Formats: sequence, C-alpha cells, structure tokens
Amino acid sequence: MKKTTAKELPLPGFYNASHAAEYGYGPNAGRLQQEAGAWKAAQGVKVAATDSFNLHLLLIDVQKDFCFPDGSLYVAGRSGKGAMDDNRRIAEFIYRNLGTLTNVTATLDTHFAYQIFFPSFWVDQDDQPLQPHREVTREQIERGQARPNPAVAKWLCGGNYPWLLKQVKYYCEELERAGKYTLYLWPPHCLLGSDGHALSGVVQEARLFHSFARGVQSWAEVKGGNPLTENYSVMRPEVLMRHDGQPLAQRNTQFLKTLLTSDAVVIGGQAASHCVKSSIDDLLGEIVAQDAALARKVYLLTDCMSSVTVPDGKGGFAADFTPQADAALKRFADAGMHLVKSTDPLASWPDLHLA
Repeated sequence: MKKTTAKELPLPGFYNASHAAEYGYGPNAGRLQQEAGAWKAAQGVKVAATDSFNLHLLLIDVQKDFCFPDGSLYVAGRSGKGAMDDNRRIAEFIYRNLGTLTNVTATLDTHFAYQIFFPSFWVDQDDQPLQPHREVTREQIERGQARPNPAVAKWLCGGNYPWLLKQVKYYCEELERAGKYTLYLWPPHCLLGSDGHALSGVVQEARLFHSFARGVQSWAEVKGGNPLTENYSVMRPEVLMRHDGQPLAQRNTQFLKTLLTSDAVVIGGQAASHCVKSSIDDLLGEIVAQDAALARKVYLLTDCMSSVTVPDGKGGFAADFTPQADAALKRFADAGMHLVKSTDPLASWPDLHLA
C-alpha cells in the first residue's frame, strides 16, 4: 500500500511562538481559513481524504486551565513552564507535519460546579466545604470526616441522601480496589462556559489551520460531565457501575475503534501524570485484549506533555507526580509503544513506514 509522504513543511507566516505562553490569545477563525487556502496552494498540500496512511494525532486536554499559570490547575511540571512549552511544541509539530497528519482530535475535560472530585461536592463533620488537594477515602466517609454535600442530593438523586452516601462509599472503595487512584479533590477547573475550558489559543490555531488546509473536521471528544465519577481517560470513566448494580457510565467504544483502526496514533497533552496516563492505559488495555502488536503503532510525544506539580511556596513541591508519569512511560514503552520527540522527523520514527 502506498504511504503518504512525510515531508516537513515550513511554519506559516502568521505563527508567533510567544502566543504559546499567552492565556488570552485566540485565533481569528475566518482569517485563518483564508490563510490556510493560500498556504495550502503554496505548499502543495492535498486534502486528507486522499491519504492512504491514516496518521491520527490525539491531543489530550490542552485547555487553558491546565496550560497557563492563570488557569486554575496549571500543569507546570518541574520546570515551571511545562504546559506552556508543550503548547509551542504541539503547534509546531502540527505545522511541520500538516501534510502527513490525517486527523487531529482534541479532548475536552468538561465539568460543572458540583462533581465528586471537587471540594464543593463534600463537607466535613462541621458542614464546612473540604479543601482542594486532599484525598477522600471510604474510611474518612465512615468516620464522618467527609460526606456528600446534602445540598446536591435533591437534583442528583431525588433527595435520597442515604442512596448518595452508599454511592460515594462504594465509589471510593472501587477506586481503592482498582489500585489506580485514591479520590483526589482538585480545584474547580474546565467548567463548561468558562475561559479555562477553552483550548490553548496557539494549539486551537494550529488544529483549525490543519482542518482548513486539509479539508477534514476539527474533531473533539468531550469527557468528564458525570458528577459521580472521575473521567481522567477519554476512553472511559474511572468507575462504570453504581453500588446498586445499575450502570453509572460507559466506555467510549466508538473512539477506541477510531484510534485502533488508524494506521498510527500520536499522543500528547496534559497531564502526563493523570489524563494522558489514564487514556494511554485504557488504550493499551484494549490493545492487549485485541492484539499486543498494535502497541507498535502508538507514538508518545514525551516533549509535549508535563506532570502535575503543586508548589509548597518554599521552592519545593507539596506534591509532584513526575515519578508516576515516568514510570508509566517506561511501562508503555515496554509494552511496545514508541517514546518520541516532536522535533524528530517522522521519517526517523521506528515502525512508521512512510514513503
């Protein structure tokens, strides 16, 4: 089968790398469409429908709340500039390889005011809201140190507070049984309708430019709206069943199929220690169930993802999830996935047989 040409392209003239660090930057879509038409003709870029090799770029949660210090949950990494540097590298990767990338999908972490991983969902023994950046366990619930906010019961479960109490105990128990995470309370982030929910402007610009230049949809996958479960992974929520045996949520089987039927999948985004890690974990689980050799068509952009760190105000970190991300990347590589950098030419990537 004839493969698409891995020709590296120049960065378009409008691109400004400094925008990668600007929370308020956003592209003009109409002007971008015009720019894309002229640039496409000048570079001889063909529409994606003619590609015989489907190279799919998956960008996980490259949203303002994660990507900038002004966001509510900035993924700074250990450098302090983590996600902002990643923004630039992601955009430049798209531009350089625009003629080869068939599809670009952006996931959107999408939340509301009350969710099980937000402090607003919980109160302590004195009916005071819990604080972010702490864990909640079944044992704490049993002791009354953490319990669901009674105000949410009416709209969430018809006012049946005993049912809700059973459900959150069961949820924490399921998380602890799975051994992946303990329930962690994050600051409110990626609230639907907020500025922080939007994609980083420089990445939005690049994905729209790709869409206009190649005649392919600007794909997006929304995740995280269920108030009773976390949804780190775009492939599935953390818990699928309720305590009473009824379904709570479901796997994203259609998107899993989309990725696994692509000829190659490239992954970057935020955060390496959480949503990126969980999404790849679930993708790998599906691969192992089908054919372990499929792992070789997955490429992880290690320089386009950073880990969650929480500064302690003294020059160190109150929390640093970098080791967990590093361990996960090693595990993914051991399974057959490829660890690559965005600046490496596609022609040099192992097992990517582009003509």
